[in-house]
Amino acid sequence: MIRRASHWLSVTYALLVYAFLYAPIIVLVVYSFNRSRLNTVWTGFTFEWYGKLLQNGDILEATRTTLVVAVISTLAATALGTLVAVGMYKYHFRGKTALDGMLYIPIVIPEIVLGIAMLIFFTQVHIPLGLISLIIAHVTFCLPFVAIVVRSRLQGFDRSVEEAAMDLGANQWQTFVQVMLPLIMPGVVAGALLAFTMSVDDVIISFFVVGPSTTTLPIKVFSMVKFGVTPEINALSTIMLLVTLTIVIFAERLMKRGA
Repeated sequence: MIRRASHWLSVTYALLVYAFLYAPIIVLVVYSFNRSRLNTVWTGFTFEWYGKLLQNGDILEATRTTLVVAVISTLAATALGTLVAVGMYKYHFRGKTALDGMLYIPIVIPEIVLGIAMLIFFTQVHIPLGLISLIIAHVTFCLPFVAIVVRSRLQGFDRSVEEAAMDLGANQWQTFVQVMLPLIMPGVVAGALLAFTMSVDDVIISFFVVGPSTTTLPIKVFSMVKFGVTPEINALSTIMLLVTLTIVIFAERLMKRGA
């Protein structure tokens, strides 16, 4: 009796926790199909708001900018983060501990602090705020996440395979491309997907470095919310939610496969 009561208590507690976390998201998705413009009254099912969303030129332009920035910053952060992870794993040098600690700074500091720091930096080096500054900022805060994910994959790497390849005549570049990179590829892909998700979702840092002539999709949504949450915003949020969840689930599966 005690075990059965404990079991049902645990199940009830878990259901309450999940309901607390995901009930608002479910409500948002449901009301994106609401015929009424008000989020307080359900008047019927419709796809009208998704159609209007696809006809909104400002949102489509912001989406295009967001995807361009996300793709370019993801490619750059993945390449640099992978090289940083491999270098930190293979080589021992003076100051490695300090450099390793500095790698976590963009992760642990508040985003608003990083956004202000990036804004001051771009102002001092005379980089105009716009697409270029936005890409550099996204590479900055995405790179540490890629490096950490790839390093976790390298923890299970068998160094004897690399040594065997070099004994057979392969140089360091051939060993990295043909031996090490395929083995750590699940971690590289998972890091890239994580970087892409973070770039698409970022608001605070982008707000400081985006400039007056460029707008990303999250900033556009934030500005639309100021005038009230409409079903059109709900539809946009639902699409972003589905894309983000798909990427995160895919990255999580790759991480488990790598482990």
